[in-house]
Amino acid sequence: MDMTLNAKVRRAVKAREQLRYQRGFGNSFSSEAVKGALPLGRNSPQRAPKGLYAEVLSGTAFTAPRAENLSCWLYKLRPSAMHGPYRRLARGQLRSGPFDEVETPPNRLRWDPLPLPAKPADFIDGLATLAGSGDPAAQTGLAVHIYRANRSMERRYLYCADGELMLVPQQGALLLFTELGKLELHPGEIAVVPRGMKFKVALLEKAARGYVCENYGAPFRLPELGPIGSQGLAQTRDFMAPVAAFEETGKCEVVAKFMGALWASAFEHSPLDVVAWHGDYVPYKYELARFMAINTVSFDHADPSIFTVLSSPSGQAGVANCDFVVFPPRWLVAEDTFRPPWFHRNVMSELMGLVHGQYDAKASGFLPGGVSIHNCMSAHGPDLATYERASEAELKPQKLDAGLAFMWESRYVFRPTRFAMTARELQKDYDAVWAGFKRAQK
Repeated sequence: MDMTLNAKVRRAVKAREQLRYQRGFGNSFSSEAVKGALPLGRNSPQRAPKGLYAEVLSGTAFTAPRAENLSCWLYKLRPSAMHGPYRRLARGQLRSGPFDEVETPPNRLRWDPLPLPAKPADFIDGLATLAGSGDPAAQTGLAVHIYRANRSMERRYLYCADGELMLVPQQGALLLFTELGKLELHPGEIAVVPRGMKFKVALLEKAARGYVCENYGAPFRLPELGPIGSQGLAQTRDFMAPVAAFEETGKCEVVAKFMGALWASAFEHSPLDVVAWHGDYVPYKYELARFMAINTVSFDHADPSIFTVLSSPSGQAGVANCDFVVFPPRWLVAEDTFRPPWFHRNVMSELMGLVHGQYDAKASGFLPGGVSIHNCMSAHGPDLATYERASEAELKPQKLDAGLAFMWESRYVFRPTRFAMTARELQKDYDAVWAGFKRAQK
């Protein structure tokens, strides 16, 4: 390792040691990297402190109800408007709605993990879209991508005007540097970057792979708890937002995802030049191990909705544009009942990923970094090996601690891309996991 790389590693370690966070979900936060940079008593004074420029970033319509209204005031070294025109970039394997380049089959689908890149690739370069629904222009639906990277974004930045981005790392830790500050992200955690917010991704290990949900619809929020009461599932205090941090660098490239396409503009300065900010339109992270799972202590397996971490509503009560559901280590305690998920057909469509270990409804074939899709009304459930084992198991308290699986569930069908349907990783024999069930005896 040369001295230049050694110096970079030392600086990265020092920066990580200095990371601080603000706790809470939906809070109105405030932070300043330089004391006195935040104005008091007004958002846009005639002269902002320190000669900074006041700028508002709105995540909802101005007239959205107060409880749903999201915005953040930024105090910057330069206005964001200070840049030249954007030019079209090749989009590689990145796709957006409408997802109509190939026919969507009713088949159950499953993929092995996509390989890490052989050539140098940063977070943007390594994005590949597996499936999606809706259309960013209509602000409904979502897209699911896999990211794979072996280098950090150096003087390259991204913002997505089409939707907010939820990152679920599967391999390799990341450092997200957003306009509002830094978030360190490890497998077992998630992060959400708001629609339109600029950021870059640095690798803290040699390579990284994970999942991205691009939510075209309403921003993710905590689900209502109903009869559960005030406690359980994800707690507001476990979500963490960054504190202000800024950088001053020279020329760089800013990539915009806009109306499904990638565009780039040359900037004379870093867009991460926010010295102070306040508001509730913020990036955040959450450690999935802090999720308080609720499950039965009597009989039957609860609906997967009981594992919802975050939800993007669709406008129809109880029917989500997208639910983010996690299946963490937990106890199963129930009497006289089948413990794994039962066989089912669902009007909601399901896309699953696996961070590590094994999913309790599949004995084999579903690998960390892999993906499965069970679309609207497609019959699915435990495979034969899981069914036989669970049917004969002693019904005693059981600790499930072998893996961490998750699901994005949507009222819209997940329509796979041409890339996904032609990938070598698509398992051609997935249907076979349900072969061999014996006819029930009269």
